Amino acid sequence: MSSPTKKELLAQTVEHYDIARTNVVPVVEQMREMAFSARDLARAADIYDRMLRDRDCGVILTLAGSLISAGLKKVFVDMIRNRMVDAIVSTGANIVDQDFFEALGFRHYVAEERLKAGMDDGMLRDLHIDRIYDTLIDEDELRVCDETIKQIADSLAPGAYSSREFIQEMGKHLVENGKNRDSIVLAAYEHGVPIFCPAFSDCSAGLGIVVHYHERGPGQRAVFDSMKDFYELTQIKIQSGESGLFMIGGGVPKNFTQDVVVAADILGHDAPMHKYAIQVTVADVRDGALSSSTLKEASSWGKVDTLFEQMVFSEATLAVPLIAGYAYHKGAWRDRKERRFNEIFAEAAQVAD
Repeated sequence: MSSPTKKELLAQTVEHYDIARTNVVPVVEQMREMAFSARDLARAADIYDRMLRDRDCGVILTLAGSLISAGLKKVFVDMIRNRMVDAIVSTGANIVDQDFFEALGFRHYVAEERLKAGMDDGMLRDLHIDRIYDTLIDEDELRVCDETIKQIADSLAPGAYSSREFIQEMGKHLVENGKNRDSIVLAAYEHGVPIFCPAFSDCSAGLGIVVHYHERGPGQRAVFDSMKDFYELTQIKIQSGESGLFMIGGGVPKNFTQDVVVAADILGHDAPMHKYAIQVTVADVRDGALSSSTLKEASSWGKVDTLFEQMVFSEATLAVPLIAGYAYHKGAWRDRKERRFNEIFAEAAQVAD
């Protein structure tokens, strides 16, 4: 049997789940009367709906793991457009390599069954195809994404930028140059929702900007300021007061978002613990790692209240459409105002000028 060609392998695109298409409320309500993870998921959906009904609560979404490439992009885009999230903290890969990548007109592809049965990664490498589990990406297109990031960096005045500021520039770029309007970066730019990537260099942003950094001399570079990220997200917590977390996966986004409560306290502000918190994860709580640490454990650090918290031990592509779809069809977002937290920083810049 001859080896498949690149065109044959990159034939079937990953399609993104649409929460508006199917009303999952009856499904989730039945799960409430079940046990184990079904009941946990139903309670998490109730807590998320409660966050949206609490008019004093700012909602922060955290993203870790390969979520966009797996088909969840439109869920998050619709959450932004429908005032179901006020700020996002993510890994760089979700925002740059996956969402921004697709906004430039590229796609992720389903690995066909014969390849899944026995992945020949050497063959994929020779064809310039990258693999994320059962999803494929054209490496040549990913290099275009890297180059686009470099061009955005080249266009900026030298100085230190938070990841939020740089991602805003990415959104601005997509207004004129985007090929796909269903983009987290673009929707966040249009609706004033800040996006933070605390480990921004660990993705195509880093690969694009390392060339910018190499070509520019000291004092001529646009660089990332991770402390500015931390300070800005802390300001959002201070401005928000009450807050709720919808955390998918764990890692840096989870800890970064929880830590702002402590940071606000250190800065002299009486910011309450996150009032609501749900986490969807497959990490095993027994391994002692951050990703799997329970929300009750976070309460011991003064980060998360325990009245409205729920762990859901489930893979994200199964749980997120149900939780987000439940809240969407319950409709609390219709009476919710946009917080447009990005404008906090625009106003601060005007005062500084």
